[in-house]
Amino acid sequence: CDDDNTPTRPPPSRGRENESRTFETELHRIEDRLPPRTPLYLAARHAYRGDDRARIEALAQLAVRMNTPLVATGGVLYHAPHRRPLQDVLTCVREKCTINDAGLRLEANAERHLKSPLEMARLFKGHEDALHRTIEIADACRFSLDELKYEYPDEPVPHGKTPQAHLETLTWEGAAWRFPNGIPDHVRDTIQKELVLIAELDYARYFLTVHDIVHYARSLGILCQGRGSAANSAVCYCLAITNVDPTEIDLLFERFVSPERQEPPDIDVDFEHERREEVIQYIYARYGRDRAGLAATVISYRGRSAVREVGKALGLSEDTVAALATTIWGLSNSSLPEKYVREAGLDPSDPLLARCLELAHELIGFPRHLSQHVGGFVLTRGPLSEVVPIGNAAMADRTFIEWDKDDLDALGLLKVDVLGLGMLTCIRKAFALLKAHYGKDIALGTVPHDDPAVYDMLCQADSIGVFQVESRAQMNMLPRLRPRCFYDLVIEVAIVRPGPIQGDMVHPYLRRRSGAEPVDFPSPDPAHGPADELHQVLGKTMGVPLFQEQAMRLAMVAAKFSGPEANELRRAMATFRRRGTIGTLQDKMVGRMTARGYPADFAERCFNQIKGFGEYGFPESHAASFAHLVYVSAWLKCHYPAAFACALLNSQPMGFYAPAQIVRCAREHGVEAREADINHSAWDCTLEPTRDGACALRLGLRQIDGLGEADAQSIVAHRDGGALYSDVRDLWRRGGMGRASLEKLASADAFRSLGLDRRQALWEMRGLPQDIPLPLFDHANAVETGEEPRVALPLMPLSEHVVNDYRTLRLSLKAHPMSFLRARASAARIVSCASLKQARDGARVHVGGVILVRQRPGSAAGVVFMTIEDETGVANAVIWPKVLERERKVVMGARLVVVHGRVQRHEDIIHVVAARLEDHSDWLHLLSEDGEAMEAALANADEVRRPDPGSWRGGERYDLPLPLSPADHVKHPEGGDARMKGEHRHPRWHPRCHPREERVIPKSRDFH
Repeated sequence: CDDDNTPTRPPPSRGRENESRTFETELHRIEDRLPPRTPLYLAARHAYRGDDRARIEALAQLAVRMNTPLVATGGVLYHAPHRRPLQDVLTCVREKCTINDAGLRLEANAERHLKSPLEMARLFKGHEDALHRTIEIADACRFSLDELKYEYPDEPVPHGKTPQAHLETLTWEGAAWRFPNGIPDHVRDTIQKELVLIAELDYARYFLTVHDIVHYARSLGILCQGRGSAANSAVCYCLAITNVDPTEIDLLFERFVSPERQEPPDIDVDFEHERREEVIQYIYARYGRDRAGLAATVISYRGRSAVREVGKALGLSEDTVAALATTIWGLSNSSLPEKYVREAGLDPSDPLLARCLELAHELIGFPRHLSQHVGGFVLTRGPLSEVVPIGNAAMADRTFIEWDKDDLDALGLLKVDVLGLGMLTCIRKAFALLKAHYGKDIALGTVPHDDPAVYDMLCQADSIGVFQVESRAQMNMLPRLRPRCFYDLVIEVAIVRPGPIQGDMVHPYLRRRSGAEPVDFPSPDPAHGPADELHQVLGKTMGVPLFQEQAMRLAMVAAKFSGPEANELRRAMATFRRRGTIGTLQDKMVGRMTARGYPADFAERCFNQIKGFGEYGFPESHAASFAHLVYVSAWLKCHYPAAFACALLNSQPMGFYAPAQIVRCAREHGVEAREADINHSAWDCTLEPTRDGACALRLGLRQIDGLGEADAQSIVAHRDGGALYSDVRDLWRRGGMGRASLEKLASADAFRSLGLDRRQALWEMRGLPQDIPLPLFDHANAVETGEEPRVALPLMPLSEHVVNDYRTLRLSLKAHPMSFLRARASAARIVSCASLKQARDGARVHVGGVILVRQRPGSAAGVVFMTIEDETGVANAVIWPKVLERERKVVMGARLVVVHGRVQRHEDIIHVVAARLEDHSDWLHLLSEDGEAMEAALANADEVRRPDPGSWRGGERYDLPLPLSPADHVKHPEGGDARMKGEHRHPRWHPRCHPREERVIPKSRDFH
C-alpha cells in the first residue's frame, strides 16, 4: 500500500490528524480483504514538499501500530532527471490535454528518477530498516516464467484412438487422395519420417487442430492455404493444409519441426480476408473464450506518431502538427533535419517547435499501446487466464492476451496463425463469376497447369493485379527472368526480396540463367566429399542460394553443420536484423568450408549470401505456396480478364494498384467497362453480356465515394423484377434513402440510364419535396404542385465530368485527366509515357503524369521508385537519394509531377532516372469549369496547415467567388452569378474550401 498523495490532491496542511485516521482506516480495510498470511507493506517516498521527514516518521509509527512494515521507494517514473519533460508529455498524452492545461496532473519536480544507493540512504536516514526491506522483497520474488505449465488442448478423436493414431489415419487417407495413381516411394518415406518425429515430439494434437480449422473453413466454401515453413511438410500437404506438392519441391522438414529446435511448429494458414472473421469466431466457439485468445503485438512510436502526439501535448496548432508529420516518410524512425522543417514552411529556431522535435526524437521507439496480432491464436487445455491475463479487444467479439509472438516463442506456447489474404477473396469471387457467366466450375486445384499463354503474358510484365508480381520491381524482373514453368514462378517470388538482393544473389543468377556466366559448382577436396555435393543443393538455382532451405543445406553439406548448428543458423537468419547474431557463425562456416578444400573467396561469398537472408528472404516452401496463387491469378487475368478485374474491384482494398488502374488494365485487355448506374448496377461490380457474346464489366455502386451499402442494397431490392426507376422522384420514393445519398449518386453521374447527366440530376433533386408523401396523398400532392418546366442547363465540359468522376468514383471511363492537359504539356516539351518506348538509352526526356505509386524499399538504399500515368500508359522513375534530398517536397507531396531525367533501357525495361522533378498539381485545377481563372494551387500540405479556412495567408481574400456547392450552378443558369456582384461573403469561403475541391485526383498508394 502506497501513502503517495496523487498530484490532484494537495497534501494535508490542516486536519492532518483526520487525514491520518482516514488513511489508517483504509489500511485496515485493505488488510482485512487480503487472504491470510499475505504480506502487506506500507510504501513511503519523498515528495519534496517540505514535510517529508515528518510524514515518513508518521508513516513509520503507523506501520508499527498496524504491524505493516515500512518499505522505502523512489516512486520512479524515469531513469534520469532530464527525462522529466518527456514524462510530462506522456502524461498529457494519457490525459488528453495540453501542457498548459495539465495543471496538477503533472509532477511538481524532476525527482522521480532512479537514485543511487547513497542518495536513498541519505533520504531515509533513521529508517534504514525500510531500505533493507526492499532487498527482502526483491529476494522473495523468485517466480520464473518457466514455472508456467502449458498444456495443449485435447482434440476430439474417434473412440479407442489416440491423437497420433487419428493423425496417421487422416494423413494416409489424404495421401491416397493427393496421389490417386499411387503414392511415390520417396513421398511415402517422407510421410513416415515426419509422422515418427511428430509422435516423438507429441505434436499430433497441434496438427489435428489446424486440420479441423481448415476443414471447417472449406465446409463453408472459404478458400484457404497454408504457407511458410509448414509447406515443408508432406503431412500438411496430405491433410490439405498446404498445396505444395512434395514431388515438385525439395522439402526440408527440419526447417519446420526438428528435435534440435526445441520449439513448437508454426503453421500459418491464409484465409479469404473478407471471411476470416467467421473462422476466428469458430475458434472462440469451439474452445471457449476462457481457453482461446489472440496474441498481442506492441505498437511503438514512429516518426509521424511521435511528432503528432508531442505536438498536440505542447499545444502546437493542428496545421503545424500536420505540416511536420507530412514531412516524414512513411514509417520512418528518423528525426527531422532543419531543412525539412523549413520546407514545411516552419521555423526550426522557434523554441517551442525545437522542443517538440527534440522530445519527439526521444519518444521514437517507446511502446505506444498494446494491439492484437493479425491472427495468432493461443489455445490451452485449462483456463488461459491461469497462464496469462486476457483482455477485450477494441473489435467486437475479440479477446486477446497480453503477450506477443516473441513472448510465446520464448515460453514454448503453441500458436495457430489464422491470417487474411485478399487474393484468396479475389480468386473465390472470380471462380464464382466463371461459374455464373461462363459455365466453368474451377477450383484452386483444378486450374490448368503450365499454360504457355499465361507465361507469355507474364514475360511481357503484364501483371497488374496478379498476386505478388505486380510491384514495380517484380514487373522489371519478369522480362529478365522470363518464367516458363511453375518453378520459375517460385524463383520469381523469392528473388525480389531484400535477402537475395543484399546478399548479391540476383545478378549472378540472372547472368547464369541468360548464359552470360557459366554455371559452376566448386567442389571439396576429393578426400572430404564427392565433387557434386553442391549440385544436389544448388542445382535447381544454378549454383546460387536463393532460399533459406538452401542456406541451411549448404551449411550442412559444405561446412558439415550438425542438426543443432543448422538450427542455430536458422534462428540467426530469422533474428539477424534485431540481434545481429549471425556473424558469430561466420568463422565456423567459412573455416570448415576452406578446411574441406573449398576456395576461401567462394566460402566468404556463400556466407555473405546467407547473411542476406537476415534482411528477409523467403523459404522455398513459402515461395512455392505463393507461386501457386501467382499462377492461378495470372491464369484468370489471361483468359478471363473481365471476371478477374470484377473480382479485384469487389475485393478492395487490397493489392498494389487503385481501382482506376485495374479498370484501365482490363480495358486494355479488350474488356468493355460500363459506368455505375442506378438501374443497372448492384453493390458489387458485375458482369453483363455484350452483343458479341463476351462479358462487359459493370461498375458497382460500391465505387461511389461515401455511399453506404445499405442504401445501395435498397436501390437494388426495389428494382427487383425488372421495375427500373423512371426518374429521380421515382428513385426517391421507392429507394427509401435520404437526400445526401441521392446527391452522392447524382454527383457520381449514376443517372445516365434516365437520360440525365450529373448536372441535370442535381437540378431535378432541387424539385423534390422535403419529405416523402404518404401514398394516399402522393397523387393529390402531384396534381396540386404540377410538373415543373424542363430547364435546359448548360452542358458540363467533359474535363469537368472527368474531374468529378475522380472525386466521386476514384476513376473515370470518359477520359484521363492528362488528355486535357496534353497541349499544355506538349508546349512545355513534356512527352507522353508511351513515347518512352521509342527513346534511346541515355536520352534526356521530360515526362509527366499523375502519381500512382511511390515506393521506397528498405533494400534499395534510400532510392525511391515512382510510377506515373498519363492517357497513353505508365512510366517508372528512379529517384536517387541525392535527388530525393533536393526534391523531397515534390516527391512526397505532388499529385501530378513532371520528371526531368535520362532514359535507362535494358531490353524492354525502361526507367527514367530523375535529375529534377516539378510539382504541377495545380494543372489539375484547370480541368474544372472555371479552371482558367484559378490561381496556382498552394503547396500540397497547405490545406492541412489551415484547419480554419479563414486563416487565408496574405490577408483575407474576400474578393474571391464563393465555392460552388454540388448544384449551385443551377441557381444562375444564365450566368448571372449574384455572388460576383457584391453579395455578402463569409470570410471563411474561398474556392478551395471544400475538401473535394482539393482532392481532384485520389492519393497515390505508397509503400515503404
